[in-house]
Amino acid sequence: MSSVLITGGASGLGAALVHRFVREGWSVGVLDRRPELPDDLARLERRGVLAFESGDAADHSAYDRLVSEMSARFGSIDALIANAAVWDYSRALLDMTPEELDAGFDQLFAVNVKGYLVAAHALAPALAESGGAMVLTLSNAALYPGGGGPLYVASKHAGVGIVRQLAYELAPQVRVNAVAPAGMATALSGPPGLGQGEQRFDEVWDGAAFAARVPLGFVPEVADYVEAFIYLADREKSRAVTGIVLPVELGLGVRGIRNVAGGVRRDRN
Repeated sequence: MSSVLITGGASGLGAALVHRFVREGWSVGVLDRRPELPDDLARLERRGVLAFESGDAADHSAYDRLVSEMSARFGSIDALIANAAVWDYSRALLDMTPEELDAGFDQLFAVNVKGYLVAAHALAPALAESGGAMVLTLSNAALYPGGGGPLYVASKHAGVGIVRQLAYELAPQVRVNAVAPAGMATALSGPPGLGQGEQRFDEVWDGAAFAARVPLGFVPEVADYVEAFIYLADREKSRAVTGIVLPVELGLGVRGIRNVAGGVRRDRN
């Protein structure tokens, strides 16, 4: 039986990934800053297919405890999904005070960049032994501007560098890739240094406005992004793939300069 460790797995995209991996027959370890699991995940824990550790995404000791428990209960660890992140609610550079810039940078990069490096450091030995995979959750902000403010966009661009460097360093034993989703309604919070620690992205998410800006023209659900992670984590499906960032962003990269989408001309044969 394969097992995967998912950070930020207690809500939003992380929780959707937990449920999907369990349906695929995987066992799952969840690291999340929440002190306890929501009911639906707690039921999986009682079934014996989920191990949980409450802790920060950049806490080395939390990974040590969870990796030890997963190894004892599930045997090998076959994948890491480094998913925990915070957003900056598109706070522009000149809208920050010097104090907010300092605190926001330290807090956001501690999760979005250091958290991924700490996770990779903790999981690399186990994944090298199993021939496993790392998959980072990035964002359309890793590819294009405007998906956040400068702190968030810079952190997600840094994630691209992490993917490429670790794919190089950890080959051939470990494959390292990322998924770059677009918007979705989740409880994503921001750094407390920007006064955003209690904010929830799903409370300000305007799905209709997003759908109007992308070529595929629909409001995405969290589940629309999950299959890309399954593909990159599965050694049989993606054994020849490493060092890539897979965009799953409803066509943001092909928006025209005049219109969101070209459309199909009805008069063509």
